[in-house]
Formats: sequence, C-alpha cells, structure tokens
Amino acid sequence: MTEKQPPAKMASASHFTLGHFIGGQHVPGRSGRFGAVQNPALGVLRGEVALASAAETRQAIAAASAAFADWAATPSLQRARVMFRFKALLDAHADELASLITAEHGKVRSDARGEVTRGMEVVEFACGIPQLLKGEFSENVGRGIDSWSLRQPVGVCAGITPFNFPSMVPMWMFPLAIACGNTFVLKPSEKDPSCPMRIAELLCEAGLPNGVFNVVNGDREAVDTLLTDPDVAAISFVGSTPVAEHVYSTASSHGKRVQALGGAKNHMVVMPDADTANAASALVGAAYGSAGERCMAISVAVAVGSAADPLIEAISRQLEKLVVGPGTDDVSEMGPLITREHLERVRSYVDLGVEEGARLVVDGRAQQVEGHEQGFFIGPCLFDHVQPEMRIYREEIFGPVLCVVRVPDLASALQIVNRHEFGNGTAIFTASGEVARRFTEQVQAGMVGVNVPIPVPMAFHSFGGWKQSLFGALHVHGPDGVRFYTRLKTVTSRWPTTQNEAAQYVMPTMK
Repeated sequence: MTEKQPPAKMASASHFTLGHFIGGQHVPGRSGRFGAVQNPALGVLRGEVALASAAETRQAIAAASAAFADWAATPSLQRARVMFRFKALLDAHADELASLITAEHGKVRSDARGEVTRGMEVVEFACGIPQLLKGEFSENVGRGIDSWSLRQPVGVCAGITPFNFPSMVPMWMFPLAIACGNTFVLKPSEKDPSCPMRIAELLCEAGLPNGVFNVVNGDREAVDTLLTDPDVAAISFVGSTPVAEHVYSTASSHGKRVQALGGAKNHMVVMPDADTANAASALVGAAYGSAGERCMAISVAVAVGSAADPLIEAISRQLEKLVVGPGTDDVSEMGPLITREHLERVRSYVDLGVEEGARLVVDGRAQQVEGHEQGFFIGPCLFDHVQPEMRIYREEIFGPVLCVVRVPDLASALQIVNRHEFGNGTAIFTASGEVARRFTEQVQAGMVGVNVPIPVPMAFHSFGGWKQSLFGALHVHGPDGVRFYTRLKTVTSRWPTTQNEAAQYVMPTMK
C-alpha cells in the first residue's frame, strides 16, 4: 500500500479559507471562486471555501482512481481494521466534530452530537465487512460442478451530500464504500464544509492510504464533473427532489449506478386513542428539532377525528416553552436556519399559508434572540386547518413549520399520505395494534414509525423512501449499501477428469 504521510492540519483561524483534500493532503483552491461559510447564529462570516473547477474535481477523481487497485486488493480484514481505528478517533473527537457542526449549521450542540453518533453507527457496521462480503456456495449444482458468488468493489465512488447533516450523511456513504474496497470522492455542502474536512484528516490518521478518500468542495461545476467523468463508477446523493432527478438522469445516462435520495413531506397520523401528551411531545421534537432542517422531520400532522383539538392545544402549550437560541447555549432547544436566504424562504411560506387560508396558531416570524439579532432565527410556526391543495402542504418547506390536516378516519388519513408525491417517512400514533398493522401494510412510504416519530433505521438496516423521495433501486447504508457498493459475480466451476469430451450444442442443464 502507498506509504502514509501525515496531512497538514486544517486551518483553525477565526476567518479561514478551506481548499480541498486530495491524495491525503490539503490542497488550496485554484479556481478563483469561493463560497461564504457563515455562523448562522450570529449572521457573520466565519470563513470561505474554495469552489472547485472541473479540472480540480478531476484531480480528486484521478487520485481515487490511482489508489483503487491497491486498496481493492487489500484484504477485507485489513480494511476493517482501518474502520476500527477510525471509529476510535471519532469517539475521541466527537465533541470537536459536533462543535464544528454547530458553528456552521447552527443546530444545538446535543443534536449535533447525536448526528455524529448516528454516523458512527455506520462505521461500526462497516467494521464487520469481512462477514458482510461473504458470498454463497453451492456444492454439486451438477455432477462435479460447484457454484459460488462473491462481491467485488465497483471502483471510484462519489458522494454528494447536503448541508443539514455534514457528518452523518457522508458517513452513510463512504465507510461502507471504502470498507467494500472502493475509493471515494466526497462533495459536501459548501455551506458547512469544516466537519467533512476534519473527518478526512481523521481517516488519514486511522491509516487509510492516500487517495482512498478525497474531499472536493464546490458547487454545480464539481457535481456535474462527478456525474459525467468516465472514471466514476457510482454516485450517492442526498438533497432536494429536483436535484436528485438531475443527478439520477445525468449519472445514469453516463453508465453509472446511482442512489439519489430526494425531498420529503413526512406525515404523522394521530389517532383518537393515542396518548395526546406523548403524541404532542413527539410532534414538537420531530417537527422543530434542528429547526425543521431534516429530511425526516415531521412537517404534517394528520389528526384523525376527535384527536385534533386536544392535539393542537397540547402542541401550542409546548411551543410556548420551546427555547430558541444559539446552538452553543446548552439551554437552547432550537437553533437558527442555515442562511439568511433560507430564513426568508421559510418566512415566505408562512406568509403564503396565511394567504391560502390556513389558521396560523403559533407565529414565530417575529422571533428575536437577545445578543444574536443578526442571526438567522425564526420561531416555531403551527398551522391548523391546512388543506391538501395548499402549497404549504404540498411543498417541502424545510423549516420549523408544522401543518395540521384534519380527517375523519384512518382510511382518509391513508389516502392523504399516499396521494402525496413524496414517500420518504411516516408515522402513526395509536393504542391499537390492529390500526397500526393496517397502517404499516397500506401506507406508501419507505420508512414507517409506530409510536416512533422519526423512524430512521439503524445502520444495519437501510434508509430510503418511495415515490419522488428516491431515484434508484437501492437505499443507503445497511444491506442495500453493501449491494450498492459491490458488484455480484457468480462462478460455476468444474474440473473434468476425462479428455476429448464431445461438444454440446444444447443449453447446459444440470443432471
């Protein structure tokens, strides 16, 4: 394997400039284009990040391509040992990574720490790669003929990840890809790039050979280069549905395998027999945690029959006590949005909901945080009497806005959920096993919770939605992750003992 050289440390000054991480080293940006990295709680510039040109992106692809053959030939047990060392480093640096997330994304520190933990769980799963790559063997499929299957890496893989989970979503992808013997190019969000860059350093410290993992910071120019470059074999993406469609269609047309996770409008159905206090607490956490900037956030509560009025009242009482503030403050429960532009977008949706005729029960548009008046804060917003034709119901807002839709019965609730174009995640709160069973069987979504508001699967299961929430056949991490990052090969073997066998002109059958 390539001899390791320790990478230069990432800049830590108060105003920094980040480049890229290619071939085991920090590389300065050469394109002359930069993006702003902000502190959303203060509304001030934290630093800047280079936006890669096509040539710089190809440099990272070339480094990954050069490292592939040797890494693919490395025994899976040795690859697993790198993952074990990486996991230990993540444990040691978890608070540091969480602080970087809070500084650039804005989510509260406990939520950032939870994000790091959920990413680490995929690394733990990847540590078992020798077992996960074991194939199947069949002896004597015919006389003296054996058959077996094996999984081999696909080549250079790329991950394009969103701002809302700068550590967890990349770790949904690259640990399994690398453990399977592939090399990787990560294009993280340019809005909060420091955490992915620090992760690259930790991978090097864990003993990963140079070039196996690379980070290219950038925008659409870098993305389109990854989607079209012939040396990239597979693309993983998480983001909005319009971009997911572009990623899927472009990369697929260039012969790549693709998993592209798109948007969401996650519904939580609350039945009349549900515990109102528990359902309200679950909704508040799921709708307003991370300021609603989660692909698994609950953004629609479907209140069935008599559940509606007490549910609205209970949610409203809890929102009166919800603490909005900087993520660095341990009493804060909800931080700011990622950028001022996104703040204005979310506010415009609240304005729209009022214009459309929904009842704004809780209005967070005037939220101010003392000492952080320039921060990108909005308070929790709660709409009642939302109708399916309203845009605030149909479209993904990606902010702390919860819409309540009232329906008379379970059949109507299922119809509401199933008619929506997105099918990422959903949940039902009920005391009835019969109702829960019917819901889980009939609902059209990729992830379902029963009395669990955010049903994000553990690392040893797979994450993904249905309908316009997923483009591609395979979900991320878990068993589907192993399938995505490997190619199946089946071998049929025979060692004949006779010579001069006659040619056979019929389709071979096993006798």
